[in-house]
Amino acid sequence: MSSRGRLSLFGTDGVRGTANVYPMTAEMALALGQAVAHVFRGGGNGNHRILIGKDTRLSGYMFEDALAAGISSMGVNVIQVGPMPTPGMAFLTADMRCDAGVMISASHNGYRDNGIKFFGADGYKLADELEDRIEDLIASGELDGLRAGPDDIGRARRIEDAEGRYVVFLKKTFPRDLTLDGLRVVLDCANGAAYKVGPTVLEELGAEVFTMGVEPNGRNINRDCGSLYPEKVAARVRELRADVGIALDGDADRCVVVSERGEVVDGDAVLALCARDLAMRGELKGGSVVATVMSNLGLEKALEELGVGLVRTQVGDRYVVEAMRNGGYNLGGEQSGHIVYLDHNTTGDGLLTGLQTLAIMRRAERPLSELAGHIKRFPQALVNVTVAEKRPLESLPDFQESVRKVEDRLAGRGRVLIRYSGTEPKARVMVEGDDEAQVNELAEDLAARLQRALAGAGA
Repeated sequence: MSSRGRLSLFGTDGVRGTANVYPMTAEMALALGQAVAHVFRGGGNGNHRILIGKDTRLSGYMFEDALAAGISSMGVNVIQVGPMPTPGMAFLTADMRCDAGVMISASHNGYRDNGIKFFGADGYKLADELEDRIEDLIASGELDGLRAGPDDIGRARRIEDAEGRYVVFLKKTFPRDLTLDGLRVVLDCANGAAYKVGPTVLEELGAEVFTMGVEPNGRNINRDCGSLYPEKVAARVRELRADVGIALDGDADRCVVVSERGEVVDGDAVLALCARDLAMRGELKGGSVVATVMSNLGLEKALEELGVGLVRTQVGDRYVVEAMRNGGYNLGGEQSGHIVYLDHNTTGDGLLTGLQTLAIMRRAERPLSELAGHIKRFPQALVNVTVAEKRPLESLPDFQESVRKVEDRLAGRGRVLIRYSGTEPKARVMVEGDDEAQVNELAEDLAARLQRALAGAGA
């Protein structure tokens, strides 16, 4: 039985919050380091190692040192790699045969936020049961009696070749019979973790790279750049007459692509493009693609035309990966640009996704605007509602009746999705259909009704 809901440190993607405010404090990072070290040490001593990486946020230094102190206090050695994309950490944890990996990042959030997420020795994010065990250790106070003796304290060291290892891995995922020679690529690294490895891998494969967001200062990660602002890349692509643009987020696990015309190609369109490529080459496993409930109906229709199924999960790339592993699928992802090629890596990888997209363009010898043009998106409106408390939606009967009425109005031509964010104090109201004006009107109306319902429930 899960203990979740008692301490509730973990959300959909690790522990996250405002830096230096509970739970994202140095004290909590130290305790998390102790707990994860104990869990993966297995109760015994020996040459156990845990890898720590981070993005470029100012608070990363504080959390890196606190985690290292906690881990080493339990008799486990620490390897620090500095700024590294989240998918790079997943790869390196398994490649270097570490017991676990720790990534310090709040992904696409601003620099004031930070987060801590863990990978097991196989490079996959932790199952709920392990996160529950970590929470229990911290809440129970057991850790005080589990620290290593003076002779068994772990060591911490920093390695300098981690970036090179990840670059080599990425290059090996690109077809050996292809190059990027002559291709003009605009790359926005969001002043985040890929600011070095991103340009390097593209240049070494032959591309002419025009960089953006490669001057991190600790405070400018994701600020008016990266995958949240693909229009910046689009403008640069048009200005330079580049062949393609690639926009990453702060930890480089998501990728939004821009065509040579400056058209934004989101995660759903990239999924459809990649599915078509794998299916045509007989390499799509399981006959289906895995996506979340947020993915556009246009993706579903595009896959139907290919004879490919769509398996939907709750939001969060960890749930996409879980469904992929359980069902034997090798392609999945999210509308936001988390694309998972399970044949190559264990989590969403923005640079890998960009490389696979470029490989498809090279094989087809066609521009991205043509390749992505067959995907017709349904109008989709998403309204965020700030909430003080995430009350169960089923406990709001009047609001549920409003949702049912909207679903009746759409009459099979669209859908409604209401959910709470796993990382922010917000509710997401999504309405999708074939009439953009109607979709926007219905989403705004439902958002207002939800706000009133929550206010009334809290009175």
